[in-house]
Amino acid sequence: MNYDVIVVGGGHAGIEAALASARMGQKTLMVSILAEQVGATSCNPAVGGLAKGHLVRELDALGGEMGLITDEAGIQFRILNAAKGPAVRGTRAQIDMDRYRIIARNIILTTPNLELIQEMVDDLLLEEGSVVGVRTNLLNEYKAKKVILTTGTFLKGVVHIGETTHEAGRFGEFAANKLSGSLIACGLKIGRLKTGTCPRIDSSTIDFSVMEAQPGDDVPTPFSFRTDRNRFADEKEQLPCYIAYTNEDTHGIIEGNFHRAPLFTGQIEGVGPRYCPSIEDKINRFRDKDRHHLFIEPQTMDNTECYINGMSTSLPPDVQLEMVHSVRGMENARIVRYGYAIEYDYVDPTELKHSLETKKVNNLYLAGQINGTTGYEEAAAQGLMAGINAALAIQGKEPLVLGRDEAYIGVLIDDLVTKGTKEPYRMFTSRAEYRLLLREESADIRLSRYGHDLGLLGDEAYRATQVKKEQIEAGTQRINETSFTPNKEFIAFLESIGEERINDKVGAQQIIARKSFTLEKLTQLLPELAQYNPYIQEQIMVEAKYARYVEKQLDEIEKMKKNMHIKIPEGFDFKSVKGFSKEIIEKMETFNPPTLQAASQISGVTPAAIEILHIYIKMAEKGKK
Repeated sequence: MNYDVIVVGGGHAGIEAALASARMGQKTLMVSILAEQVGATSCNPAVGGLAKGHLVRELDALGGEMGLITDEAGIQFRILNAAKGPAVRGTRAQIDMDRYRIIARNIILTTPNLELIQEMVDDLLLEEGSVVGVRTNLLNEYKAKKVILTTGTFLKGVVHIGETTHEAGRFGEFAANKLSGSLIACGLKIGRLKTGTCPRIDSSTIDFSVMEAQPGDDVPTPFSFRTDRNRFADEKEQLPCYIAYTNEDTHGIIEGNFHRAPLFTGQIEGVGPRYCPSIEDKINRFRDKDRHHLFIEPQTMDNTECYINGMSTSLPPDVQLEMVHSVRGMENARIVRYGYAIEYDYVDPTELKHSLETKKVNNLYLAGQINGTTGYEEAAAQGLMAGINAALAIQGKEPLVLGRDEAYIGVLIDDLVTKGTKEPYRMFTSRAEYRLLLREESADIRLSRYGHDLGLLGDEAYRATQVKKEQIEAGTQRINETSFTPNKEFIAFLESIGEERINDKVGAQQIIARKSFTLEKLTQLLPELAQYNPYIQEQIMVEAKYARYVEKQLDEIEKMKKNMHIKIPEGFDFKSVKGFSKEIIEKMETFNPPTLQAASQISGVTPAAIEILHIYIKMAEKGKK
């Protein structure tokens, strides 16, 4: 009954936390309400997407498991925003949700130092302000040096389908009703959030012929840097998704039943995700739209059941059936599982340190939806960091805190613990100030050294990353050392590849940076780069295209780091800073930080606020002179 680390919950956060802890040598226990539901994808059968794909790649670079499981269980792979710049592209995969769960559970059951027990945690065991273990519904007490809560939507979970409600953490599963009381007793601030899911349809009752097919990429790209890209592209079987649309009849059915929608009747009190609204919320907010996209996604390789992405709802069953039947191609559709909304408790993430340990209770870590996030990827990222930091603390080492300039994971955690959230937090590329540096394909180069040092990433995988880095650097150096003169032969060559002529001597980087310059032209311009595979060639070209912008961002980061040591003058008037909210002014006056570094550590103070403060400090110094 004695462990180093106890992980409460077997979702995506719990999996990564438990695996990280165990692989770092800590005796770890995972406590899950249902053992067969470890790794369950409660909502959509997909992993990744815009910004979320970045998180999965970063997880993988640190030695996490989500990317590897997705590659094995994936049934369709697509690069979103493929026509846009590499910083805003995102890998997304449809998964066989049954296979994903089985793979995840088997990994948990076969990992050394890791045990799985099917029980429900009711209470935290505390001694002198520190957590020392947990008590379960079977009255078993498990002791541990660190406890990580990854409870998902189970804390006082309530499911809503029309006028009916019942306590559940997921439909058909027990809610954890007692644990919230322990958190409140610890002095932690608790709030209420809401999320939801859509009806699932018997695939044999859908007419896909009238829908728009959405196939995967011709050459599928794996998530994991540890997956053999060539073999993956040759062997991975993919299924299509389909696009359908709501229509005026659909909207009329929904509007005609607003009075029965828990979202509008006051039955649901929790705040839902702004960027993934229910269908009734979309119809209410966007009445001018005559249709909305629906993505019909297979849930398994057998494609016996489909998920209707875009139709999340808590409307009554009869209304759900009527609105599904109003969609072209689903006139005879049979609902296997009705959609529902779920409300649950979460902890204000400003209660956390950057290590994800709570400030008020020693040795207690929180990760995933309990911190106010939404999405498998956001949860898994937090779980990995919580598991790493719990293990590091036991080993007497400093926590691993990734900077906003190092990783989307760093942005995610910094946003949560400094700003907090009153609605389900979702990651977007726009949240990252330095997204040109945080591209998906650079995640292994940026972060694999951490994973290797922690013992989560093997020597072979790390060496492969180092080879990739060396090849990109060599190719980039070759480009930077090469220049061309406007002689007849070179002008003719430029014309032959469809590029404008040059009038003066220019570097190869300037030519490659042109919008018109493509990967196909790279080895024609510099044949020596043909020694690298197309994947490396593309990374070399991306580095060249964005070299000036990347250099600018690196300069900004360096200036920011240097500026952190700047002192804030005694008696500084924070009210004079235009752009500061009342909340930030109050916090600055309360804590009276001596330096910009100290100010940046105050909960709710953003990097943008620090930059504004720095400008005003400089203005004040000039005024004195």
